[in-house]
Amino acid sequence: MGERVKKNSMARDVWRRLKRNKLAMVSLGLILLMVLLAVFGTWIAPYSFSEQNYDAVLEAPGGEHLFGTDNFGRDVFSRIIIGTSYTVAIGFGCMTAATVIGIFFGIIAAYYPRFDNLIMRIMDLMIGIPGMTLLMCLISVMGISIRNMVLALIIFKIPTMSRVVRAQALTVKQQEFIEAEVAIGASPLRIIMRHILPNSIAPILVQYTLGVGNVVLWSASLSFIGMGVQAPNPEWGLMISAGRAYLRDSPHLGIIPGVAIIVLTFALNLLGDGLRDALDPRLNK
Repeated sequence: MGERVKKNSMARDVWRRLKRNKLAMVSLGLILLMVLLAVFGTWIAPYSFSEQNYDAVLEAPGGEHLFGTDNFGRDVFSRIIIGTSYTVAIGFGCMTAATVIGIFFGIIAAYYPRFDNLIMRIMDLMIGIPGMTLLMCLISVMGISIRNMVLALIIFKIPTMSRVVRAQALTVKQQEFIEAEVAIGASPLRIIMRHILPNSIAPILVQYTLGVGNVVLWSASLSFIGMGVQAPNPEWGLMISAGRAYLRDSPHLGIIPGVAIIVLTFALNLLGDGLRDALDPRLNK
């Protein structure tokens, strides 16, 4: 009971420190708005993302079409809203899966030294390959589809999370209370679940938030070059790619989805910085 009260008190302290950071709170609001659009976008959008109107091709923003129309007469505003579901789902979904797997490998490497060298050398090998090269190779082998892009992004993000978890777990493992738990015969599972993992949450949470923004950029890049989400789905990177041919006469086709990506990734990075400061009381003195 006392431990639960202590955890609740720590969570309240973190939230209080986070609320002092105005940029982080604004970013949190933007991210929550994006999530709501991803969930309810189909009902909010004034048009279907695939509805074509050849009497309103390449219209400028304004009037009936707030963000204008594309070369098929499709409403860009509706496609941006509905496209949020792809971006948010891929960003948070990939990073959540990579975090779970990364925690497993990081904890195993930190707690069991005989596995440490093998796991970390594999992670170093993956990190040593340039990101786009690794992603393109994985997708080329598995085939071009949304599912395979998601799998490639998960594999790509596992090494970074594993190293973060391992570093923090090694620090916690050296603490005296861990030695006391070992001395009284506590099982490795109990030590990991009740002590090492809870005390590693702060860097994991920060890395997760920053990682989501990174995944959003990578997924948009892959869709831009035709190795991610395929037409006619309204993914933001794919929309930028489709708008390249019309940048001179209809720049809104590339600029608007580009701005949407910038806003989301910038908000995620600001929130990650805010969480880092809020989770470290030494930075708030």
